[in-house]
Amino acid sequence: MRELFRTLPLMCVVLLVPVLPFLFFGGRLEDWLRGVAEDPPSVAATATLIIGLLATDILLPIPSSVVSTLSGWQLGWWRGTIATWIGMNLGAIIGFALARRWGQPFALWFSSGEDLQRMQTISDRYGPYVLVITRAVPVFAEASVLIAGIHQLSWRRFLPAVVFSNLGIAIAYSVFGDFAERHQWLPLALGVSVAVPVLVAAAAKRYLPQ
Repeated sequence: MRELFRTLPLMCVVLLVPVLPFLFFGGRLEDWLRGVAEDPPSVAATATLIIGLLATDILLPIPSSVVSTLSGWQLGWWRGTIATWIGMNLGAIIGFALARRWGQPFALWFSSGEDLQRMQTISDRYGPYVLVITRAVPVFAEASVLIAGIHQLSWRRFLPAVVFSNLGIAIAYSVFGDFAERHQWLPLALGVSVAVPVLVAAAAKRYLPQ
């Protein structure tokens, strides 16, 4: 429990970074967003940016839930789903491949030893299904991919679990972002996309095996 209270504030700060501008510059940002809506960047450029951000999620502290919500807001639900899905899959594949090649020393650069140990306990119990169980849980999603790579899980067992789980998550966030755009609720949607992962991660810290 002490570990939860130490890490939760940091998670909140990282995930709140994209939302803080709305709190301090709400009016100006709304004007800017209306300008973006009237003269948006190309679909290809926006999709490439989203894919690039999500592809580096396992290596950098990218708030993927926020990026995925913005994907649906900017591209519409189906284009947003495709861009988010591709980016999430690339991020998982990169992390898995590097962990397979470099093992635990590599994994410890991007995840704490405690999180990796917790994922090891769950992996011993559930096998590849841990990739599905933790796919929407910040920190643990990345740790589960690294653990799978460390233990040389086969690609044919890794890819289906990750690809289909990512598809469901991509659809959910993109539909949510598209709905927010239609009703002009983007600040609220970003707040929700920040709060939900934080709460899920807090619950995971509390209830997953130690």
